[in-house]
Amino acid sequence: PPPVAKPAVPAINMSGRWMLTSPDGGMCGMTFTAKSGGAEGNIAPKGGCPGAFFTSRHWAFDQSGLSIIDHKDSTLARLAAAGPGRFQGRAVSGLDVTLSR
Repeated sequence: PPPVAKPAVPAINMSGRWMLTSPDGGMCGMTFTAKSGGAEGNIAPKGGCPGAFFTSRHWAFDQSGLSIIDHKDSTLARLAAAGPGRFQGRAVSGLDVTLSR
């Protein structure tokens, strides 16, 4: 079988404070920490998150971009880089979201 592709390590250090916003209302701060290798880590959301993002616990990069994952290991959203310190995408619920520094 072909070798499994490793996740793409982001060109940006994800560790630190980010803001998750939605044009449909709601925003919250999220603290990202990175595990060794920098392609995945943990999330600690702070109140007021739109949709179900208050359940965010993990993040990971793969070939399709940045995934935000909840406490049950279900994907909440997939986002793509949209400039320095900024990601945009859509939650699996259909909610448009932006993650920025």
